[in-house]
Amino acid sequence: MIAKPEQARQFREYLEQQALKGHKWVVYDTDNQITTTHSLHCFHDKWEALDYAREYQQIWNWHEAVPLADLLYNLKELEQASKMTLENKDNIILKYNNMNLNNLESLKDELKELRFDKKLSEEMEKNMQKNLPEFQLRQHLPADKGQVDFLLHFKQSGQSDFYYFNKYDVSLNTAKPLAEGQKYLVISPGEQGKLIFRKFENPNEAITYFKEQKGNVELAAGKDPGNKTTLATMEKDKVNFVTKDFQKTFYAPAKSQTIYVEKGNGFTAEQAANLIQGRAVHRDNLLNLGGEPYKAWIALDFDKPKDRHQNYLTRQFHDPSYGFDLKKTLEKFQIKELDDPKAKGKLEESLKNGNRPLITVVKDGQEMKLRIEAVPRYSQINLYAENGKPEKREQFLKDPVLSASFSKDKTKEKELSNNTEMKL
Repeated sequence: MIAKPEQARQFREYLEQQALKGHKWVVYDTDNQITTTHSLHCFHDKWEALDYAREYQQIWNWHEAVPLADLLYNLKELEQASKMTLENKDNIILKYNNMNLNNLESLKDELKELRFDKKLSEEMEKNMQKNLPEFQLRQHLPADKGQVDFLLHFKQSGQSDFYYFNKYDVSLNTAKPLAEGQKYLVISPGEQGKLIFRKFENPNEAITYFKEQKGNVELAAGKDPGNKTTLATMEKDKVNFVTKDFQKTFYAPAKSQTIYVEKGNGFTAEQAANLIQGRAVHRDNLLNLGGEPYKAWIALDFDKPKDRHQNYLTRQFHDPSYGFDLKKTLEKFQIKELDDPKAKGKLEESLKNGNRPLITVVKDGQEMKLRIEAVPRYSQINLYAENGKPEKREQFLKDPVLSASFSKDKTKEKELSNNTEMKL
């Protein structure tokens, strides 16, 4: 953490002075040793510290926002350790190794809280045992069309073997699922007629890499260059062929978003998968810049350009000011699950996570199955047949005279007053 153990006292005294001034959070570069007090950036507010850390985040300069009291505690221990005998220092090292086991358990809890597959915890532990400076984990979830891919980023502190999990990428993969054992292959000729190829699990990553190549290159799907199906080819630096079934995936801009998390707090994998598919999710644990909690429905804004970090901006529809009440909206429809308190609770929770759960509705005295989706932007719900075809919701109202939707002018007016930029 610091360049010289004897400097611990200097930094400890500096932070104590900052604490007296009301500072409670500190940001520093974990990839480089702290050599002067100028390396420590103190803040009164947690969210100011997090914003600063994200603003200056780089792959090889990983800025971390931590409670000032925690860093003070570590400095005091280092200060004490510098005065100990070699034998006692060995005990301190053992203590920190035990703390890293706590690091492993904490990260497992974070993955569980964010609803990632249990298998990822096992893969994470294996990578941490290898003491890798950084590594990524992958997971996939089914989408309405195609699948959603996740790439989780883990990075080790530059001063210890402590690992951080601060973000993951989510992307929508509209390509047809590959057969078991197959990968996306980018193949190019090597020396003496030997082919060079690189494997990808994600088609968007494969396409990006393929487009960056020069000369004669092939993009394919298969197990290896001897057992593959061509998807696209490049000749003399120019793409000259793309199969018909792969053209939409190849030419359409990929939808992807970086989701930031803090100690297991943030959008879950389920919520992120629904966000990237264009649906809204509800969060009741959001904090504004002043640290005050609030609730809101959130959706990605695909109509506006991405920000400088290549992320979509978001639309927020605040509770209760926006006027969308999920419970009251559902009560307007003949939905059988609403008669059972337990089923009703599960339905509301699923809708808040952005899902399209299956429900039982009544039409002309007959029951039928439909999928339902919350649309807070229009203070409404949408209904779909099981094959995805939209259904007119008015025909399932308890009272056909009722109209639960707002006018377009009113909706636009509310959007202008509620849309805000937010870092996920």
